[in-house]
Amino acid sequence: MTEPSRARRFDLIAFDWDGTLYDSTQLIVRCIQNAVVDVGGARPSETDAAWVIGLGLAEALARAAPDVPREKYQALGARYRYHYLQHQDDVMLFDGVLGMLDALRARGHLLAVATGKSRRGLNEALGTVALRDRFDASRTADETFGKPHPRMLLELMDELDVPPERTLMIGDTTHDLQLAINAGCASVGVSYGAHAPDGFEPLSPLHVAHSVASLTEWLLANA
Repeated sequence: MTEPSRARRFDLIAFDWDGTLYDSTQLIVRCIQNAVVDVGGARPSETDAAWVIGLGLAEALARAAPDVPREKYQALGARYRYHYLQHQDDVMLFDGVLGMLDALRARGHLLAVATGKSRRGLNEALGTVALRDRFDASRTADETFGKPHPRMLLELMDELDVPPERTLMIGDTTHDLQLAINAGCASVGVSYGAHAPDGFEPLSPLHVAHSVASLTEWLLANA
């Protein structure tokens, strides 16, 4: 006799992108550091550069480069994009991500992306054969607001007609977990991305996963 399938706790699972599904944290850190130096700012530490990942690009660069004057922000953003484009093909999805997404879709979950990336950058990634049609909706910081403002998650829930209590946000930063709180949703943190997980506890994630494999296991058992 087969075991009955477990009832879904969450209808919608929203994922952060960089550092959660996409192994790009170190690339982004280097690009932020190099862009700041290019416009005459002091090179931010790896910790400071990693902390701003997940925010909208303009806000992230401004926080990472407090000594760079506002009139140089446009040039700062241009230099970041320049460095990122040189190496965007060097990084890829974490091992196991595609299998996880397929397993969740097979259980009937709606899947979405809520990211600090630009719409252009996310579309380039989602346009690949491997990722085409795997997500039901997505929102980016440049078309809504940067994290932890709740707008991107609220818009996803509205578009897919899912209430907050049936929505789970997954991310690698405190910005992602605070976004979930601000939108009235539950969250799960992952420890393999940009932020050290010791900062997650005050934001009460349901779980902290230390690999994609353990994240998949937890989701299939609890989501």
